[in-house]
Amino acid sequence: MAEPLVQGLCSDRFSGVREALAANLASGEELGASLVVDVEGETVVDLWGGFQDEARARRWTEHTIVNVWSTTKTVTNLAALMLVDDGELDVHSPVARYWPEFGAHGKQDVEVRHLLAHTSGVSGWERPFTTEDLYDREYATARLAAQSPWWPPGSASGYHAQNQGHLVGELIHRITGDTLTDFVASDIATPLGADFQIGAREKDLHRIAEIVPPPPFDLSALDQRSVAAKTFTAPPLNAAAANTDAWRRAELGGLNGHGNARSVARILSAVTLGGTVDGVGLLSPDTIKLIFEEQADGVDLVLGLPLRWGIGFGLPRPDTIPYIPDGRVCFWGGWGGSMIIMDLDRRLTISYMMNRMAPGVIGSGRSEAYTRAVYEAVVK
Repeated sequence: MAEPLVQGLCSDRFSGVREALAANLASGEELGASLVVDVEGETVVDLWGGFQDEARARRWTEHTIVNVWSTTKTVTNLAALMLVDDGELDVHSPVARYWPEFGAHGKQDVEVRHLLAHTSGVSGWERPFTTEDLYDREYATARLAAQSPWWPPGSASGYHAQNQGHLVGELIHRITGDTLTDFVASDIATPLGADFQIGAREKDLHRIAEIVPPPPFDLSALDQRSVAAKTFTAPPLNAAAANTDAWRRAELGGLNGHGNARSVARILSAVTLGGTVDGVGLLSPDTIKLIFEEQADGVDLVLGLPLRWGIGFGLPRPDTIPYIPDGRVCFWGGWGGSMIIMDLDRRLTISYMMNRMAPGVIGSGRSEAYTRAVYEAVVK
């Protein structure tokens, strides 16, 4: 008897979500994926299916993990907000208060909130900078500290596509003495029992799904002096790097979190549920309110789309992402389409992680289909 396309649990109310995932797996639009929906702290959808590899030799299982790209940023920024909650980090203080070297070359007034909201003016590295340079945390952060901002800090957002994890991770390291990888493991993943890590442990390599890159970005039309070109070419975007051991061993707090929909939902439901998950407290309600303090609203200098940023997370803009409703909702996703949505008004968390990357900047047709199916069920 053939193994079903989709496995796991799904409340009858959310059958449309299962149907959407099954359809994408059957068509080949989806290779392998996991999808979780949490309502009021109860898991109502926990589905997975497909394959870990393009050769379709390894099934995607309940315990498959995958590189989640920029969804990693949501966990890294949550870690920073936990230090805010503990009184060890002030979002309105200069970054140089904690990381003195960062205050060089016109960055003395860059505040912590600017790093968390992509408004610092430091959205990437000055050229030349390679993918291999990403892996050397000390070198990479020293390079960022030595740069001048590319636009007036705080005046606009410019998505910190590849470097936000280095910036925020270095803050966490300066304050706690721990690496970001260790802090996430000891203070977030272990207490919650969440199968998530920055980088990947050797013992887990066998269960990591292979990333299937999207069509390449054509950056040739960009002014090579523009913020967008500089951000995306130093280092050049390289999705295939995620399948290498060097990538998986590194600490890339904006790019190489490894987990699945269940673990990402488990962690980020702390935001949705008022800061506490099953008795494990990560944030206070006052710190959660900080997330919704708007820091930027306009065309992002890197992504070229109208975006709203709070502190640590994207905020809804229906003209850009019409399937995410307005209200007390925060979210972000990863290159290729992964997505985590925290809807505080409905106490709803939606998490989707996959390995076949779709084209585009934020979300994909697949993440839209799943999100719409969830909201159709919720508002019935």
